Amino acid sequence: MKNKLKIGIVGCGAIGTSLAREISGPLSGQAKLAGLFDIDLAKSSRLARLLSGKKGLCAVSLAALIKRSDLVIEASAAKSSYLIAKTVLQAGRSVMIMSVGGVAEHIKQLIFLAKKNNAFVYIPSGAISGVDALKAAAVSKINSVTLTTRKHPASFKGVSFVEKQKIDLGKLKEDKVLFSGSALQAVKLFPQNINVAAVLSIAGLGARNTKVKIIASPAVKKNIHEIRIVSRAADILTRTENILHPDNPKTSYLAVLSAIATLRQILQPVKIGT
Repeated sequence: MKNKLKIGIVGCGAIGTSLAREISGPLSGQAKLAGLFDIDLAKSSRLARLLSGKKGLCAVSLAALIKRSDLVIEASAAKSSYLIAKTVLQAGRSVMIMSVGGVAEHIKQLIFLAKKNNAFVYIPSGAISGVDALKAAAVSKINSVTLTTRKHPASFKGVSFVEKQKIDLGKLKEDKVLFSGSALQAVKLFPQNINVAAVLSIAGLGARNTKVKIIASPAVKKNIHEIRIVSRAADILTRTENILHPDNPKTSYLAVLSAIATLRQILQPVKIGT
């Protein structure tokens, strides 16, 4: 019988919790939850007790978690995702990255480390559609990739860039463009809101050449991502209206499901999609 894939999770918030439940439940026949780590040890302890009734799943450090795992899922924050991914790959383990905004500028380094250490980097599509078509179009020639994101103003509370603009999010009565520029700038200014821009960048033209517009829209209740791709192979237009994650309104539910689907692709012999 083939050994189960041992999976560790870094970050025990809404996304990490959802993935841990999936691994411990529906995927338990093929995978094993090897451990949990969070810089807030109380979070990992609570989740461990919830899943197994004991603290044995908790790792005292990232290094300890990596030792237990074949695959580490980063579900922490953009400010730490690159260091986590780098450390995992250097130890010869594979990594799945959820906070993609933190690695958009470092993807070449991660590719180098993965090849050097015989490991893999997995980046789920997240809360958007069309990544498969973008990857296919990139085999030929892409002329432009433009992402327009609309979210309720409440989604941008606590974003320092917005606060510096002196925008009163609570009083907006109509759409307000908060940002228009490159994906490289977007992921730096909106690290918790625009991981999808980083995914598009890596799959397509890169962070400097991918265009992003971010709009605070009081009329919407969903996170809406529209993508326009102009290429030699096809002109592609997608629109994804996301249901918010019940435990974290800054995260789309589809982003979590995308990670679960990626896990299933890893575990199953048949791979579907580009």
